[in-house]
Amino acid sequence: MDLVFRPERYPFLTAGLPGVGGVIRLHPQDFQVEEVPAYLPSGEGEHLYLLLEKEGLTTREVFEFLRDELGIPEKEIGVAGLKDKHARTQQWFSIPRRHENALCLLENLRGVRLLHADLHTNKLRTGHLKGNRFRILIREPQGGKARAEAILRALEQRGVPNYYGPQRFGLGGVNPARGYELVKGGKGRGSPWLKRFLIGSLQSLLFNDWVALRMERGLYDRVIPGDWAKKHATGGEFLVEDQGEAERALRLEISATGPLFGRKYPEAKGEARALEDEILARYNLAREEFRARRGARRPIRVPLSEWRVEEAPKGLWLSFFLPKGSYATSLLREVMKQEVEAPEEEE
Repeated sequence: MDLVFRPERYPFLTAGLPGVGGVIRLHPQDFQVEEVPAYLPSGEGEHLYLLLEKEGLTTREVFEFLRDELGIPEKEIGVAGLKDKHARTQQWFSIPRRHENALCLLENLRGVRLLHADLHTNKLRTGHLKGNRFRILIREPQGGKARAEAILRALEQRGVPNYYGPQRFGLGGVNPARGYELVKGGKGRGSPWLKRFLIGSLQSLLFNDWVALRMERGLYDRVIPGDWAKKHATGGEFLVEDQGEAERALRLEISATGPLFGRKYPEAKGEARALEDEILARYNLAREEFRARRGARRPIRVPLSEWRVEEAPKGLWLSFFLPKGSYATSLLREVMKQEVEAPEEEE
């Protein structure tokens, strides 16, 4: 029973198209991320929204600076998502308006630049974003622009496999095994947050296995009776009962969702449920053993939009938008046809 995350065990969607190889993240400016908010600040309210550009810092390090150096209570600082350390990223933070005069201290945090500030009525919370725009340089590519474009065109048509990226599984990919011990034993050392994180890592491994199984069975861009499907335009989920939904799936209007097992989430039925049971049986697990987590469903794929490829003296620049919760590593491994190292943080 292999509970260590190994990216090579997950099939490529575009296996028939050769990749470009190459190297990424040689310099922070090679990997650029722009957070796309769910809404913009309204211009009034008691919360100050800050658009910060950072380089060489994790989101948590900026968060801790706001807490320790500006004296803002941790619970009053808002952030929508995490961004990679080894990149140039733009993301929103929120702080109480009464701390506005302390913002001059931001100049003491090397690698951070304030781009914009405005007021809003509520604190920024996790998930308050549409997604992220990426601009990534692949250095030393072994294939040209046309090769990358062919892969991205296929991903645009069929969706990007929504695998969890390597950063979800810890150093060496061993966190799912630690989560398994907690699920089976019910106890263990560490804080409640750490336990949730480790069990979450196991949930993520099971989800990735489910994605791979659907790919192998020819069900990646299909829905079957008993599936819970997600509408990409609205985010709504519904139980598939009609074979006629298959055409909508082929048009990438809807996609099957897989389980993040827990005590309360929409459960699949029939043939769709049997596929989930097959993954659980692989590890001698049962749904009831995940009652410590709430549970949720996650789409098997995400739409790709706003993509383009530019040739440059240094290599190939890829630009694209992905919705929240998805990983740029899933797209990059398809384009490069090689495993991509885990960033220190990424939404």
